[in-house]
Amino acid sequence: MAYDASKDQLLESWENDETGLLLSIYRYGEGDPKLQIGPRSYTKKDGSKGTTKTGRLSIDDVLWLCDILEDVKEKMNGYFMEE
Repeated sequence: MAYDASKDQLLESWENDETGLLLSIYRYGEGDPKLQIGPRSYTKKDGSKGTTKTGRLSIDDVLWLCDILEDVKEKMNGYFMEE
């Protein structure tokens, strides 16, 4: 089965304003919601936005994750309750 972008649903997302790390909940088709860590967004010298692979997490990223994980867990549980 080939990947079909039209079936990929972004359900929720969070962005760390300091580090650009993105956290998202996606669902593909009728599958279970899954957490994606990354990519990381940044602003280029010309002012346009870009993204890069997440790579290793800094302590700032880890502390931010700790702060929002309860919210992420509640959102994901909510999507499972809808099923």
